[in-house]
Amino acid sequence: MNTLTTPHNEALAPLPAAQRIFRWHDHASLWFSLGVGLLVMQVGAYLVPALGTQQALAAIVAGSLIGAGLLGWVAKLGCDSGLASAGLMHAVYGRRFAGLPIVLNIVQLVGWGTFELVVMRDATVAIGRQSGSFAAPWWPVAATLLWGGVVALLISGSMVRLVRRVIARVALPLVVLSLLWLSWQFLSMAQAQGLAQVWQRRGAGGLGVMPALDLVIAMPISWLPLVADYARHGVSGAGALRGSWLGYALANIWCYCLGVLVALVLPSQDLVTALLLAQGGLLALSLILVDEVDNAYGDMYSGAVSAHSLRPRLSVRRWGLALAALCTALALVLPMHSLEPFLLLLSSVFVPLFGVIQGRLAFATAAPLPDARAVYGLPVALWLAGIACYHLLPRWLPALGAALPTLALCLVLAALTRPRRA
Repeated sequence: MNTLTTPHNEALAPLPAAQRIFRWHDHASLWFSLGVGLLVMQVGAYLVPALGTQQALAAIVAGSLIGAGLLGWVAKLGCDSGLASAGLMHAVYGRRFAGLPIVLNIVQLVGWGTFELVVMRDATVAIGRQSGSFAAPWWPVAATLLWGGVVALLISGSMVRLVRRVIARVALPLVVLSLLWLSWQFLSMAQAQGLAQVWQRRGAGGLGVMPALDLVIAMPISWLPLVADYARHGVSGAGALRGSWLGYALANIWCYCLGVLVALVLPSQDLVTALLLAQGGLLALSLILVDEVDNAYGDMYSGAVSAHSLRPRLSVRRWGLALAALCTALALVLPMHSLEPFLLLLSSVFVPLFGVIQGRLAFATAAPLPDARAVYGLPVALWLAGIACYHLLPRWLPALGAALPTLALCLVLAALTRPRRA
């Protein structure tokens, strides 16, 4: 018997209905929490001064709604089928070929999990220096080990319990209060500088609206390989779609806009320093930093589910602990800024990958089966062509961006060539 399709492989077997308990508000709280992050604010700050204030806000709203809608669409696929992301890849690309994108996804998630630990470490060091409590040279190492240990502790428990009890009841209210406070503080600064002047500020050029839209969409799209791992626990596909879309869109819009506001009010400061300069910024940043833990957790948990699909002898929990240890070790030794191009390159792989998955599965009348053929040639060819398209479009038509046209092309072609079932 093929071990990849036995019930012991939790990642490839549809989740039983008895284990599906997430309702739309559980999806919404999870994805709002995952959508909030210092990295999102930092990317938002990149939009200005190249774009004017109104242009930046238009790109943020449109990009967030489109990107979060795509995220919700994949969430619905995962919920309707009960399959994790690895199971969706098996159903579309074939059980043997799917191993390639699954391995690439694990590598990507290890990279992003490590990056999240570095972001948390650097913010912790900045908070320690601002408060004057921790300035020793060993503090960055201790902060890395601390956050790595926290993530490992969370992974050792139940994901469902974490979402419903910790995120929804504790983390979410605290982070919303922090965002409200920071928004109020920086809006007050903008008002002192002349709110009308800030609103009418024109862009300096160098970034078009479509590339800016591409940049905004990049954040929700980066979660596409993860969303089904959580959405499969939902009781309703419509609830998974609605909750994931609403939760992530609100968080993405809010954090991008806050990043733009910070960059406009304090253009000479880096994001963390600027947040600390706000009244009460130390406490607000600390709460956002605590919420950042679920981003690292999300990367490592999903990486564990994908790794379990390849080697089911180790449980998801054990894979998660191993990946948490690996990410912590990498965060201690790797120069993360040099890894950013590599991580973005890997991200370009998953835009066409999930465009094909959406096109093949979104309009199907029956749930996909994880025990597919070894290789499905046409979806593989569409995926590879999509990767080429993603990298060639910025050279040929830079004004169009890359992510959105590539995703649309792969989705349409995959839908048009989908085999018709009797």
